[in-house]
Amino acid sequence: PHAMPKATKATEREAQDIINADGDVERDLTSVLAPVYAPLGAAGAESTVRGTKAEYRKVNVPAHRFAPLKEHWMSLYEPVTKQMKIDMRMNLKLKKVELKTTGKTEDEGALQKSADFVQAFLLGFEVQDAVALLRLDDLFLECFEVKDVKTLRGEHMSRGIGRLAGKNGKTKFTIENATRTRIVIADQHIRILGSFQNIKIARDAICSLILGSPPGKVYSRLRSVTARLAERF
Repeated sequence: PHAMPKATKATEREAQDIINADGDVERDLTSVLAPVYAPLGAAGAESTVRGTKAEYRKVNVPAHRFAPLKEHWMSLYEPVTKQMKIDMRMNLKLKKVELKTTGKTEDEGALQKSADFVQAFLLGFEVQDAVALLRLDDLFLECFEVKDVKTLRGEHMSRGIGRLAGKNGKTKFTIENATRTRIVIADQHIRILGSFQNIKIARDAICSLILGSPPGKVYSRLRSVTARLAERF
């Protein structure tokens, strides 16, 4: 039988002796090779998750949206800085809204959500509609032009846009309510805010109108599609 080696402080530090199945003493080197990490405190954990480097986003402000941006600045500034914990400022020289993460930013997607929120407002959506982009994850913005669907010229273009809006905006409101989206028609530019599925339904309805379908036909198609959607959920 092997004599047990004398345990000294040096050997304890270097390796631990273990007895195998045959009763022989072996040296366990795993403890020597194992890396030693300092305990990770709460502050350390936060900095590794958030990353120490600040991230930035810049959103272009079109000339015609300066006045509305100035008027609604506080209603945009508060949700971004208080809820999302993102710094926000207006750079008058570059004509851009600048966003930056801070040490208090918790959500990794907060910066992108805030940029989308500001972008949605600058594209013409109401603040109370655009703020949904901060609260919900599966909301998207889709932008396209009338000419992407069909090349219309002169009077035909005017009539096409008129079909989209309807009398006093009735057609636009009907599509918005049926598909649970928000639509902005700015000259020949169309912007839709909503979930992926709903944007697709609204876009199909808008494309039909541009191509010349009468509103009545589009309404009945919308009714059947939304009824099918209601059954699915």
